Amino acid sequence: MVFDPDKYLQKLKQTIESYYPISEKSWKLIENIAEFQTLKKGETLLQNGAIAKNQHFIAKGILRAFITDPQGNFYNKNLFMENYFAGSKVSLMLQTPSNFTIEALEDSVIINLNYTKYISLVNENEDLKNFYIAHLEKNWIIEKEQREVALVMQNATERYVTLLEKHPSIADRVPLLHIASHLGITPTQLSRIRKSLEKDL
Repeated sequence: MVFDPDKYLQKLKQTIESYYPISEKSWKLIENIAEFQTLKKGETLLQNGAIAKNQHFIAKGILRAFITDPQGNFYNKNLFMENYFAGSKVSLMLQTPSNFTIEALEDSVIINLNYTKYISLVNENEDLKNFYIAHLEKNWIIEKEQREVALVMQNATERYVTLLEKHPSIADRVPLLHIASHLGITPTQLSRIRKSLEKDL
């Protein structure tokens, strides 16, 4: 896959600075540990049972994190879109095996940051520490709680509409099977919701 690394590094920098502005020195430190990885659609980034080593930034593409039960049924824990960070936070922090698999739903370009080096930079640089805290608060506390509340308080149609508002292109890029699993409903239910919404337009 041919791509322009500078373009994707700028995406990473813009995403970091959307949480907290960082100095040029700190950016160079991040840039120095950034490594590119390409994934074909269907390829695995992190396997269930493996210990995570990298924080992943999705420069291009879409990934899903999923859990498979003993019967072979899967549940999509998360869908990771472009300009988002992906990974198993628990596996990275505790160095324990990941409980889920991360797979590419499209041909993707990933920027990997070695977690040990990354955390050292965070601990040594105040602006990176402020970014790290802001990112954790938004994605691992606020959005996690909002999603948990939505699963209880919102019906499936409301959850789907909220997902479309956040990621307008998702229905064109992600198979309905995976969107349905992410919303906690069946593909048949999602098809009905989509037809109902089309009638209301």
